[in-house]
Amino acid sequence: MREQMERLIREMVDKGILFEDALRAFEKSFVAEVLSRSDGSLTRAAKTLRIHRNTLSRKVVEYRLRRP
Repeated sequence: MREQMERLIREMVDKGILFEDALRAFEKSFVAEVLSRSDGSLTRAAKTLRIHRNTLSRKVVEYRLRRP
Protein backbone atom coordinates (compact mmCIF):
# COMPACT_ATOMS: atom_id res chain seq x y z
CA MET A 1 0.00 0.00 0.00
CA ARG A 2 2.86 2.35 0.80
CA GLU A 3 4.27 1.90 -2.71
CA GLN A 4 0.89 2.73 -4.24
CA MET A 5 0.67 5.89 -2.14
CA GLU A 6 4.18 6.96 -3.10
CA ARG A 7 3.43 6.34 -6.78
CA LEU A 8 0.24 8.38 -6.54
CA ILE A 9 2.08 11.23 -4.83
CA ARG A 10 4.79 11.27 -7.50
CA GLU A 11 2.12 11.28 -10.20
CA MET A 12 0.27 14.18 -8.59
CA VAL A 13 3.45 16.21 -8.17
CA ASP A 14 4.44 15.52 -11.78
CA LYS A 15 1.03 16.75 -12.93
CA GLY A 16 1.36 19.94 -10.88
CA ILE A 17 -1.53 19.24 -8.53
CA LEU A 18 -1.51 21.68 -5.64
CA PHE A 19 -1.21 20.42 -2.07
CA GLU A 20 -4.55 21.96 -1.09
CA ASP A 21 -6.30 20.27 -4.02
CA ALA A 22 -4.69 16.94 -3.17
CA LEU A 23 -5.85 17.18 0.44
CA ARG A 24 -9.37 18.07 -0.63
CA ALA A 25 -9.54 15.15 -3.09
CA PHE A 26 -8.22 12.74 -0.47
CA GLU A 27 -10.66 13.93 2.19
CA LYS A 28 -13.62 13.74 -0.18
CA SER A 29 -12.77 10.18 -1.23
CA PHE A 30 -12.04 9.07 2.32
CA VAL A 31 -15.29 10.49 3.71
CA ALA A 32 -17.30 9.04 0.81
CA GLU A 33 -15.84 5.57 1.42
CA VAL A 34 -16.52 5.62 5.17
CA LEU A 35 -20.03 6.95 4.57
CA SER A 36 -20.67 4.16 2.08
CA ARG A 37 -19.39 1.50 4.49
CA SER A 38 -21.68 2.86 7.18
CA ASP A 39 -24.69 2.53 4.85
CA GLY A 40 -25.17 6.29 4.87
CA SER A 41 -25.38 6.60 8.66
CA LEU A 42 -23.80 9.91 9.61
CA THR A 43 -23.57 8.85 13.24
CA ARG A 44 -21.64 5.65 12.47
CA ALA A 45 -19.46 7.34 9.87
CA ALA A 46 -18.62 10.18 12.27
CA LYS A 47 -17.63 7.66 14.94
CA THR A 48 -15.42 5.81 12.47
CA LEU A 49 -13.80 9.06 11.33
CA ARG A 50 -13.61 10.28 14.93
CA ILE A 51 -15.14 13.63 14.05
CA HIS A 52 -18.32 15.31 15.27
CA ARG A 53 -21.49 14.45 13.38
CA ASN A 54 -22.09 18.14 12.56
CA THR A 55 -18.61 18.38 11.03
CA LEU A 56 -19.35 15.35 8.89
CA SER A 57 -22.69 16.84 7.84
CA ARG A 58 -20.89 19.99 6.65
CA LYS A 59 -18.39 17.92 4.69
CA VAL A 60 -21.18 15.90 3.04
CA VAL A 61 -22.78 19.16 1.88
CA GLU A 62 -19.43 20.76 0.92
CA TYR A 63 -18.37 17.77 -1.19
CA ARG A 64 -21.91 17.16 -2.47
CA LEU A 65 -21.76 13.53 -1.37
CA ARG A 66 -24.78 11.29 -1.74
CA ARG A 67 -25.75 9.02 1.09
CA PRO A 68 -26.66 5.46 0.05
